[in-house]
Amino acid sequence: MLHKSVYRLRRKAAACAVCAALLLTPALAASFTDVPQNAWYAAAVNEVVDAGLLSGTSATTFQPSGKVTRAMTVTALWRLAGSPAPKSSQSFSDVPSDAWYSQAVAWAAETGVASGNGKGAFQPGNLVTREQLAVFLYQYAQSQGLDTAQGKLSAYTDGNTVSKWAVDGMEHAVGAGLISGSKGKLSPKANATRAELAVVLERLMTPAVG
Repeated sequence: MLHKSVYRLRRKAAACAVCAALLLTPALAASFTDVPQNAWYAAAVNEVVDAGLLSGTSATTFQPSGKVTRAMTVTALWRLAGSPAPKSSQSFSDVPSDAWYSQAVAWAAETGVASGNGKGAFQPGNLVTREQLAVFLYQYAQSQGLDTAQGKLSAYTDGNTVSKWAVDGMEHAVGAGLISGSKGKLSPKANATRAELAVVLERLMTPAVG
């Protein structure tokens, strides 16, 4: 069962997404030739692209099976939060000040949504696994001052393979209904895809009923 604050997170996220949409004019997801209308992620892609949280890889493609990077993840969450201006500049040796993700990285580091590698680098191009995505989501919820959910990893046959540092994050993601398994597995070490990220963001945007 979700905490009431998780419901509030979804309602707040929906409002923030509207603000982000006013700042961006992405291509309509319906124009993506690689997103079949009956795909399990099609509706989510439409929602998040129209809201400006994600964009296509070209005017006609979304690349749903493409892998998610750290830069992509923090930028999507930054937009979900309403694209707030960082209070201070966070300098990483591998984040140029004019990079499309520079403000998002600074915001993520400032709020605790993400951190660098401890050696002055953020590694924006590194791929994100499903358990790493769960941690981003957990830290995002904490950054908004909200309680987190607690799901049961034991319900999945590979729940015990989640890294110790990712357990809290995965429990939150599962308990909040943001990440679900496939055929009884969470596949925590698998790389997250753009389709999966779209579905997660759409779930955050959707106000809970009840």
